[in-house]
Amino acid sequence: MAEIIFPGPEGRIEGHYRKAREDNAPVALILHPHPQFGGTMNDKITYEMYHMFARRGFAVMRFNFRGVGKSEGEYDQGQGELSDAATALDYLQQLNPTAPFAWVAGFSFGSYVGMQLLMRRPEIVGFISISAAANLYDFSFLAPCPSSGLVIHGEQDKICPPQLTKDVMAKTRTQKGRRIEFEVIPGADHFFSQHQEALMETAERYLDRRLEEPPEGRLFED
Repeated sequence: MAEIIFPGPEGRIEGHYRKAREDNAPVALILHPHPQFGGTMNDKITYEMYHMFARRGFAVMRFNFRGVGKSEGEYDQGQGELSDAATALDYLQQLNPTAPFAWVAGFSFGSYVGMQLLMRRPEIVGFISISAAANLYDFSFLAPCPSSGLVIHGEQDKICPPQLTKDVMAKTRTQKGRRIEFEVIPGADHFFSQHQEALMETAERYLDRRLEEPPEGRLFED
């Protein structure tokens, strides 16, 4: 694992990057919770998701949004953070120019940014979104959603009831052959306190199943 600094839209961006052992490995980008509520790339769930993809042979990056840690700039209501994520994916692709496809995973605010990113980047063939708060963020931009993915929610989430997010995702149109799956972790809150093991087991099962299937979407173009 290597600490990296790369240029972003508002100055330098701080991240951690792990190179894959194999050439032509896929890439994954991991996005952290809300910058104004203590979210950083070293958040426990963000960290565990990073290592989950690394163990499966991905070249993987997590990074701090603008204004967090050593990343320059200021919080920008999600729009600037989306630009940060797009820049990070560009940089990840530059490091791995023969990567066949990409995944994105995000926690809370990071899930909102990640799902916006996949609408703009056809090379993203899968996503995992944790605690996607449909009462705080407008997910109507998923029209239609171009990639299959998993949304994981805590049963006891007091920030956003799971049924609300489930209803939003159930009504979301997807492109032909794509599917958004929804899983509820019993007893878990928004932050999966005391339930991170169950969370990661759910994410791992989904990722392993998807990796056994042919990848969706378009490959990176030279």
